[in-house]
Amino acid sequence: MPIRKRLIILGSTGSIGENTLIVAKHLAADAEMHFDIIGLAAGTNAERLIRQAKETGAKAIALADEKCPLHIASSPSLQIYRGKDAALDLIKAHARRGDLVMGAMVGAAGIAPILAAIEAGCDIALANKETLVAAGAIVTEAARRNGVSILPVDSEHSAILQCLRSGDQTTEVERIVLTASGGPFRKATREMLESATLADAMKHPTWSMGQKVTIDSASMMNKALEMIEAHWLFDLSAERIAVIIHPQSIVHSFVEFIDGSVIAQLSPPDMKLPIQLAMTWPTRSPRSATPLDWKNLRGLEFEPVDHDRFPAVNLAWRAIRSGGSSGAILNGANEKAVAAFVSGRIRFGEISTLVAGALDAIAPTPVPDLDAVFAADARAREWVAHKLHSTPQVR
Repeated sequence: MPIRKRLIILGSTGSIGENTLIVAKHLAADAEMHFDIIGLAAGTNAERLIRQAKETGAKAIALADEKCPLHIASSPSLQIYRGKDAALDLIKAHARRGDLVMGAMVGAAGIAPILAAIEAGCDIALANKETLVAAGAIVTEAARRNGVSILPVDSEHSAILQCLRSGDQTTEVERIVLTASGGPFRKATREMLESATLADAMKHPTWSMGQKVTIDSASMMNKALEMIEAHWLFDLSAERIAVIIHPQSIVHSFVEFIDGSVIAQLSPPDMKLPIQLAMTWPTRSPRSATPLDWKNLRGLEFEPVDHDRFPAVNLAWRAIRSGGSSGAILNGANEKAVAAFVSGRIRFGEISTLVAGALDAIAPTPVPDLDAVFAADARAREWVAHKLHSTPQVR
């Protein structure tokens, strides 16, 4: 008999959400584990959300965009939640202890529903970096208090989890090294980075991702978010978290131990592997992901990060050391700056400059609850908005 589990997917229409459904189907076909899809939540893609609900038999759906029409036929039993709190309402109504929640919503909007799922006793497969970047102290304490697991879906953090699964304690870890592909601008000059277009930033060489994550990867802000996330997942100080450029995206992270041993996890750049591991943890199941082609593997390249061209890594170290609301400030400023770049309001090179400016201008404060997190997030966005208002629009 296959193991049966209930699954809720927050961000079901995005890349991670779609791959989660593929993995669930694969596991059921392989008779390893069957997931009952209880709920699906999306932002604006109503058509795909409805299609997913029909295909999976989901009991409830949530759509953040209230204006987007939902055309539902012959589904009278389907419960529907609308508006900016739709995902949170779905979790409150349907999540229960023992469920698995895939947290794949993009941005700070994913924090509240994930925290609510933890309070309901659900294990979390976490693809939403912002949850730990902005609210790490609150979320990790809630997980400890409720006895639930936070299972990383990012390939880098999944790699570290796998390197540590033999029972090694983090007290035996000298440092972890997150790998970064370098994105589309790995060899670009600072001048080229300053004037890069949206189309340029979207040309990621190895991963297929949504717009926000792809732009973050181009600026290496995505790696900065992962560094802060790793700090909370593995309880490591800034000094024990490093980054190295690895353009092939085959080695997903290293763990260096105090005795000099180094363990790495290797696999092709296919998100179905870390998704499946989070869904089946602590066991492994026959693969749904692309296998590594050893016959054609000719070499692995590594190079240091150029902090002058990619200052985001230094900003992450700074946020970790400062603590408190620093992560929320960094994340809120970055989300606002990326939106401004997408709309043509600023140049690509100004994204990191605005984030650094927000960290300079806003003093970190304690974050005892989500209200404090969202207040820090709002202050960062307001600061960036003020800077944009006083800056001529890019033409």
